[in-house]
Amino acid sequence: MDLYSRKQRWKLVLAAVAMLIVGASLWYSNRIVERVRAEERRKVRLWAEAVQNRAELVNYTEKLFDRLREEERKKVELWAEAMNRLVSEEQSDLSFYLKVVSDNTTVPVIITDSKGQVKFHRNLEERIASDSTLLQAEVRTMADLREPVEIAVFGAQKQYLHYKDSKVFTELQEVMDGIIRSFISETVMGTAAVPVIYTDSTRTRVIESSNIEAEVANDTTALLARIRAMEQANPPIAIQLPGKGRNFIFYEESLVITQLRYFPYVQLVILGLFLLVAYALFSIFRNAEQNQVWVGMAKETAHQLGTPLSSLMAWMELLKAQGADPEAITEMRKDLDRLEVITERFSKIGSAPNLENEKLYHTLRATVLYLRPRLPGRVRIEVLTPADTELQVPLNRALFSWVIENLIRNAIDAMEGEGALTLEMITEGDEVHVDVTDTGKGMPASQHHTVFQPGFTTKKRGWGLGLSLSKRIVEQYHNGKIFVKRSAPGKGTTFRITLRTGELGSALVSEGA
Repeated sequence: MDLYSRKQRWKLVLAAVAMLIVGASLWYSNRIVERVRAEERRKVRLWAEAVQNRAELVNYTEKLFDRLREEERKKVELWAEAMNRLVSEEQSDLSFYLKVVSDNTTVPVIITDSKGQVKFHRNLEERIASDSTLLQAEVRTMADLREPVEIAVFGAQKQYLHYKDSKVFTELQEVMDGIIRSFISETVMGTAAVPVIYTDSTRTRVIESSNIEAEVANDTTALLARIRAMEQANPPIAIQLPGKGRNFIFYEESLVITQLRYFPYVQLVILGLFLLVAYALFSIFRNAEQNQVWVGMAKETAHQLGTPLSSLMAWMELLKAQGADPEAITEMRKDLDRLEVITERFSKIGSAPNLENEKLYHTLRATVLYLRPRLPGRVRIEVLTPADTELQVPLNRALFSWVIENLIRNAIDAMEGEGALTLEMITEGDEVHVDVTDTGKGMPASQHHTVFQPGFTTKKRGWGLGLSLSKRIVEQYHNGKIFVKRSAPGKGTTFRITLRTGELGSALVSEGA
């Protein structure tokens, strides 16, 4: 018990140390991850602020463009008014109006009559001005873009002033469009090191995405689910862009943070699997070494018993020839036969025993009949008669009797020399159970499995090998099972042995198995 207790205590200590190491590793790893996450969140906040500031700058630029557009409109209206004055009947000083008309060097204008015929044009591209077809097409384009300004000529005659944005303004507008595209592709998508999805006001149509897995980006359902997950993780950034309305930027923490969060667990799982495999291999080698020790000790014991046993048999024959007490000779013969059985048992440990069809009930009775005279007088032992007393089971009689003897002796020790012991056979299908029940002090549930461990004993002078050897004989040599069926402190114990009935077979157990 002391050896096994120390072993269990060391296991608990090592398990506690391992848990402490695992806990410390996870705590430290999570602490590092939290620091990295906090730094990334700070960068994301700065990025979000930069996005907002850039969006405000874009909107401010658009307002400037609106003012430029309005100024050009006023300039065209002024130019039209100057044309009105120039063609009017009043002959006042026209130098101011001539200056207004001549100063227009940027805004493309075309004057047509009521029938659409071009009367005058200014600031047009040469290829358009020299081609009447292109010129008419340009008139229609200007009419679609801007409402023409009406010019009163002589009497009821009217002409119409068509115009469009100046070249400078058009170039500025192209720059503005480039700024918006740059805002989306660079500021929103390119600057962020985190997964980003850029949507319209409905939050369902994706305009751009960055750092999103290809399989998610190509699957609309998965992409919408990702948007909802991002919205739950972080509130989206709302921005207002010219010509695009209210858009939203969804983002989440980067893949690096996610990997850092789960990496310690993955690492510990891999390390745990490695240690588990290593422990299993070492256990296999250790068990193989233990089996070799078992086999070596058993065979050496059988060899050591063989020499004095032969000598004792010779001395018994000599005493018999000299006319010694026949009853004493008979008892000596029984003990010598017993020693022969013990020697045979030890010699068979580690080798494949020969199994023969044996009547199980008679084997149990024979074992009990031998032990009964040698048991304390206050112990009652009984083998209950089964329905089929002739039931045969493949057994090695010497080894199986050894198991029954170990169970009986352990039960007697548990009952402290006083109580009742019952052996019962129960047949279920192709299996037969042997229940060994005592009225001893019992054991807690925590010991139901550990009693079969080598070195486990509750006796001060015990070796803790009896039940371990019994388990080996039943499970490895007879392909059966042995376990504690029920036990509780103060309520006795029942051990159950389960064997298969049927045709004779041999236990194929190699030496050192």
